[in-house]
Amino acid sequence: MNKYESVFIARQDFSTAQVEALNEKLAQTVEGLGGKIAKTEYWGLRSLTYRVKKNRKGHYTLFQIEADNATIAEYERQMRLNEDVLRQMTVKVEEFEEEQSAILRNRDERGGRGGNRRGGPRQHG
Repeated sequence: MNKYESVFIARQDFSTAQVEALNEKLAQTVEGLGGKIAKTEYWGLRSLTYRVKKNRKGHYTLFQIEADNATIAEYERQMRLNEDVLRQMTVKVEEFEEEQSAILRNRDERGGRGGNRRGGPRQHG
């Protein structure tokens, strides 16, 4: 079995519960085809660089998948057919990262939300 990392973006008007339901549905698709989801990371609602299908933001999710080529091909086909998925990308990797992804590490180091774009404290007045 090969190892893959798949990131997809769900529509901005979804609630967190709807995103979790979509993640579960896609995970069941992979597992139903004989693959295995090693890890799931929800990266949250993030701004897009440019509009995608009239959306300025999207819910990002990362899957680490162990599967064969046919399973990944069907998984990607299901993603393309799903109107709730704005974009997706799957890449083959040699090994999975055991720790959190760089996206979550950076968010944790910055302390989540807050501060201004330059990274300094907000100044009022």
